[in-house]
Amino acid sequence: MGVRAEATPNPNALKFTTDKLIFEGDSSISVMPGDTSKHEILNDLMNVEGVDNVFGYQNFITVNKMFDTEWDDLQPKIIDVIENHGY
Repeated sequence: MGVRAEATPNPNALKFTTDKLIFEGDSSISVMPGDTSKHEILNDLMNVEGVDNVFGYQNFITVNKMFDTEWDDLQPKIIDVIENHGY
């Protein structure tokens, strides 16, 4: 089924869900500008132009975009990163 993008109540955030577990355990992971994570997928997403911050938990990653970025431009790049990590 691949990666599915879902709207959130925040118009600057999309939730990307996969059929596979991305993050083990019961802890969520957030990466803010200037931070790095032990999870390369989150670091790679933070390197995508237009991404402001990311939040991951089990089988999904929520991506917050910068205000001046359009989802039509950003969404395919995010899906590429997630798929390139095998999800």
